[in-house]
Amino acid sequence: MAAGTLYTYPENWRAFKAQIAAQYSGARLKVASSSPAFTFGQTNRTPAFLNNFPLGKVPAYQGDDGFCLFESNAIAHYLSNDALRGATPQATAEVMQWVSFADSEIIPPASAWVFPTLGIMQFNKQATEQAKEDVKRALAVLNQHLNTRTFLVGERVSLADITVVCSMLWLYKQVLEPSFRQPYSNVTRWFVTCVNQPQFKAVLGEVKLCEKMAQFDAKKFAEMQPKKEAPPKKEKGGKEAAKPQEKKEKKKEEKKPAPEEEMDDCDAVLAAEPKAKDPFAHLPKSAFVMDEFKRKYSNEDTLTVALPHFWENFDREGYSIWYAVYKYPEELTLTFKSCNLITGMFQRLDKLRKNAFASVILFGTNNDSNISGIWVFRGQELAFTVSILKGKHTLDNVLS
Repeated sequence: MAAGTLYTYPENWRAFKAQIAAQYSGARLKVASSSPAFTFGQTNRTPAFLNNFPLGKVPAYQGDDGFCLFESNAIAHYLSNDALRGATPQATAEVMQWVSFADSEIIPPASAWVFPTLGIMQFNKQATEQAKEDVKRALAVLNQHLNTRTFLVGERVSLADITVVCSMLWLYKQVLEPSFRQPYSNVTRWFVTCVNQPQFKAVLGEVKLCEKMAQFDAKKFAEMQPKKEAPPKKEKGGKEAAKPQEKKEKKKEEKKPAPEEEMDDCDAVLAAEPKAKDPFAHLPKSAFVMDEFKRKYSNEDTLTVALPHFWENFDREGYSIWYAVYKYPEELTLTFKSCNLITGMFQRLDKLRKNAFASVILFGTNNDSNISGIWVFRGQELAFTVSILKGKHTLDNVLS
């Protein structure tokens, strides 16, 4: 039976997975979440901690035998027993399916929706509305699956239930008000059943479901941001306070700069490459302000505000509009993988942010889908031919 210590910060829903699993399996688990055993932001940056957990992330597990693990799903799996992991190969695969479902279909939209209400992240109207739709889609899948089932896999609680419940914990506590969750009664019934099991309660305590959807609190967000240091006080006449302080400053200035870190081979190669020229530098200045349009697109209604603004201010000489279709639809399989493909493309095209805008959509279902989108580029040429991007072209330019 496993025995060890789980390092985390208080109320970490990712750590809850391992703690609940240990409650079921009987694993002897000590939780280090407060000083002196563990101080988040300090302990996890020490050489000793980083030697065992190179990323410095929590939760992190260290067994009494010295065995170390990071990543919450791996820790929860290790601390589980066969009943939680799945008694048959099929059941084990189903458990893994729902663990992956939580990671890919629930956590991203839940974070985008809930984090602004906690003051952790800035509010973005478009991102929040999209997150709500994505949460609805995930809830619909769960609701259908639970229509004739008490638990996600088999007839008893499994690691699938533990993982999905923990991923939905803040949704139910912060934003899933009664009217929103009403169409998904099977999911709520299952969630309430799980959180009221003794093993869940021992970790989560009493879970109170949201009565009113929490909203973004600008004041809370401002309080969560790191405070800037106040400028030095000045005496009358505008002179800075104390001369001894000036002497200290001079001494600091006289110190030799710290030696630069030695570059590894990769850094040396990158440093040796000539700096790429801005492919848009030769274009004349345009009256169309792309950032202003993007702000309206992100924070205002698309049909009534953003699009009218676009057509009223669009510079047809300075910008061009393109329609693109993915060239290899036969390679598209699961829709969530295709969505990841789109996300990865935008990450690689981030250098075009100031000079381009795009709306790309995945159409269809698993193993029968395609990707297409509208692009707005600076200038009259296709941006991909003038950018520094390299690699296989995956878009057909259908219309310009």
